[in-house]
Amino acid sequence: MKSTLEEQQAFVTVVDSGSITGAAERLGITVSGVSRALNRLEQKLGATLLRRTTRRLELTEEGETFLNHCRRILAAVDEAEEAMLDRHNQPQGRLRVNAAPSFMQFVIVPIIGEFRARYPGITLELDTHDRFVDLLEQRVDLAIRIGKLEDSSLHARLLGYSPLRLLASPAYLERHCTPQSVHDLQKHSLLGFSQLDHLNQWPLTCTDGKRLHITPALAASSGSTLIELAIAGQGIVCLADFMTILPRQKGALVDVLPDHIELQTQAVNAVYYRQTTLSQRTRLFMDFLAEQLPGRYLQG
Repeated sequence: MKSTLEEQQAFVTVVDSGSITGAAERLGITVSGVSRALNRLEQKLGATLLRRTTRRLELTEEGETFLNHCRRILAAVDEAEEAMLDRHNQPQGRLRVNAAPSFMQFVIVPIIGEFRARYPGITLELDTHDRFVDLLEQRVDLAIRIGKLEDSSLHARLLGYSPLRLLASPAYLERHCTPQSVHDLQKHSLLGFSQLDHLNQWPLTCTDGKRLHITPALAASSGSTLIELAIAGQGIVCLADFMTILPRQKGALVDVLPDHIELQTQAVNAVYYRQTTLSQRTRLFMDFLAEQLPGRYLQG
């Protein structure tokens, strides 16, 4: 007997969820239903796909091989169904998008309503994480990556660039005097990142010719927190333009040392797993971002 798509879907979902219980929740069926599907699949194949212990599930060598085939089969089925829906101009299905919390909050959320109005049949799941996630493991269709890309298994579409700038609240600068040189920053409270230390390198050159790398007087794990700290008058911060559009427009934050800033931009890419068939939903969302972001949130 040949395996069914339902059995293959159960197997893939168990692997991606890390547990049979998690797979049951995602699929909307009972735990026993998932277990039976796995047992039938292994009996049909005459092979053990997963080693089950009380604590974890582990793929066997046969399981890893079959998993890759299942992913391709299920992706092909999705593509075929989407092709038929596309003929009637009715894109549908789930689209899971991952981005850093700050990018999600300041860029994607403000424009997401227009995307939903255009494509009401697409169900969006917006996932945020400060660190890069495994797209396959987290079942992410499309991720937004800011900065240099290291993972060669990802295909990228450049959406634009976001410059960096130094900012502080007018109240802070009034209390502590506006710095006139890079050297003056030594007298100030500098706000930076607690976990992503490479973001504490600012686009300024010291007298010794080296790029300024700060030790924050006050550190936070997210850009959103740093913005609020800067608005509250806690110090000077260096952030990407897309995060600070509104507070700059309102005058809550103003530029610091604008004549000393060296042009330094962060590339913003939409990425997806290279071996995954690009779905219509993913392609539509990438096209939407490429239409909306340049000139509004990013430089071309």
